[in-house]
Amino acid sequence: MKKITKIEQQKRHHHRFSLYVNDEFALGVDEEVIIKYSLSVGKEISDSFLEDVVKAEEQSKAFNYAVNLLSFRSRSKKELITKMKQKGYEEESINPAIEKLIYYGYLNDYQFATQWANDKQKFKQAGKNLLRQELYQKGIDKEIIEQVLEEKVDDNEEYERALQLAEKKVKTLSKDDKNAKYRKLSGLLARKGYSFDIISKVIKEVM
Repeated sequence: MKKITKIEQQKRHHHRFSLYVNDEFALGVDEEVIIKYSLSVGKEISDSFLEDVVKAEEQSKAFNYAVNLLSFRSRSKKELITKMKQKGYEEESINPAIEKLIYYGYLNDYQFATQWANDKQKFKQAGKNLLRQELYQKGIDKEIIEQVLEEKVDDNEEYERALQLAEKKVKTLSKDDKNAKYRKLSGLLARKGYSFDIISKVIKEVM
């Protein structure tokens, strides 16, 4: 059996501690891990117990890393998992962290998709098709995507956004012939994610 011989609070991070086993530094651990495993000086531990502590510490690090990422901006579940893998965390650390984030409400794909749809419509004048494509790329489930689009994309408002884009664009096309205007307007609206039906009606109105 091994024995914990010292637990020393770290100077730069007061919630973290240096753990010494048999008078040798073993690893740094979060306060949460100290409490969870009742770590104390003099406690005798087995190799398997120490392995569990190491695993718990990795999970704690993964969770804290994810929380830090979310403090800068919201992310989808898929985005967060990708970033954590790029950082070098294994699935056995990522999965518990993701479950914990969802449990505490830090990670919610429906809320993320709702905010994304609102912002993209307001600031980028995005149409429904582009919103659907981008949310899919971010790993949002199809059912959530369609629910959000149904709830947050108003057909009349989508048409008005497309019309505003076309009216602004057509002013720059005064020297173009009719076919060129149609091609450029339809290309712009298609890239912005508007349906063929909306594009046809809008172009008919502005031309």
